[in-house]
Amino acid sequence: MPVSISRLLRPAATALCAGMLATLPLSASASLADKATDQPAALNSFETCKADLQQQAVAAGVSAETARSVLAGAEYLERVIELDRRQPEFTTPFADYLNRRVNDTRIDKGRQLLIEHADLLQRVTNETGVPAAYLLSFWGLETNYGSYFGKMSVPSSLATLACDERRKTFFTRQLIAALQIVDEGAISPEQMEGSWAGAMGHVQFMPTVFLKHAVDADGDGRRDLWNSLPDALMSAGQFLQSMGWDGDYRWGREVQLPDNFNFALADGRRKSLEQWNQLGVTNASGGPLAEEAIDATLIVPAGHQGPAFLAYHNFKVIMGWNRSEFYAIAVGHLADRIAGAGGLQNPPPVDAPALSRDNIMQLQQQLEQRGYSAGTPDGIMGPATRAAIRQYQIANGLVADGYPGPQVLQVLQVTPAL
Repeated sequence: MPVSISRLLRPAATALCAGMLATLPLSASASLADKATDQPAALNSFETCKADLQQQAVAAGVSAETARSVLAGAEYLERVIELDRRQPEFTTPFADYLNRRVNDTRIDKGRQLLIEHADLLQRVTNETGVPAAYLLSFWGLETNYGSYFGKMSVPSSLATLACDERRKTFFTRQLIAALQIVDEGAISPEQMEGSWAGAMGHVQFMPTVFLKHAVDADGDGRRDLWNSLPDALMSAGQFLQSMGWDGDYRWGREVQLPDNFNFALADGRRKSLEQWNQLGVTNASGGPLAEEAIDATLIVPAGHQGPAFLAYHNFKVIMGWNRSEFYAIAVGHLADRIAGAGGLQNPPPVDAPALSRDNIMQLQQQLEQRGYSAGTPDGIMGPATRAAIRQYQIANGLVADGYPGPQVLQVLQVTPAL
């Protein structure tokens, strides 16, 4: 049976045919024709870049034969550049994000796997301190429990990105690391498939993370994150342990806030559980918070009308895996559900607007015009924008949750596109 973790302490990632081209407007046809004309030059440049990458890889210790053969087979993938350039047109409301990731199907499958792989999960927990439900949660969110690793050739994707100026240095390191993985015999280049950005295997490790944290847990002499679940889950546990996972505590918990709570306190500051208790914060059931000497940060991802969470140290560890608060909450909540907990006491509102990048840029400009610095308008809802919203809310007698709710949008004359 799933183990309850209701208490504070630890639970036991094209081509167009001529006919289509003929139907496009003249400007679009000309643009595509120019792009087609540029392709030979791009491919010639790619071949020159690959030759340089081959030299860099050998200088970094990759065998000459691996560097030559793998890069000879690496192809330029225009689709990878398109995906790297793509910015989401709309922000995803928290309810949409969470409900798509923490759903009944994924919860039920996680509970089934908790029983099916009990011995392996217990072994990983014993060696790393990371409880089984969290290991399953990462696995479930990254590849839906190994059902989809990505179909892109990792060497081709990384070579394409390493030959692009936007993030050349980062992806050159990842490519060389991928070649080192091939060199050590972990997997053949033909089998090395993953996401468009090079994340690989059951738990979607980037190549540099693989080199540093992947382990051979099944004793077959290879670190295989594609075909060996013991290797994948132990590697995930080792990675989390290296980032400081505290095996004695959870990720955080849902809490209830008192009436007239000062939401300006949800600005990233840390307070002890005793201090949050004194401010009237309770656990999700309305009882007092545990008397533990730990600090926590209050997070309200959907504003004052949505759920509230106290995030502990392990929340920061999860964000070391993926720098998204939404992701970290999803990992924690899915782990709770796999371990037997129920749903949120205060689910996020499902009617929150999806703001476009233009909406957010307009919001940032309106805040700047009123003297609330949100940084350079970029259409991204980052910490500076949330801080500016909070300052505006305080000055205008609104609930200072730093969230662009309907009232803020109305006053600042921002009309959501959706």
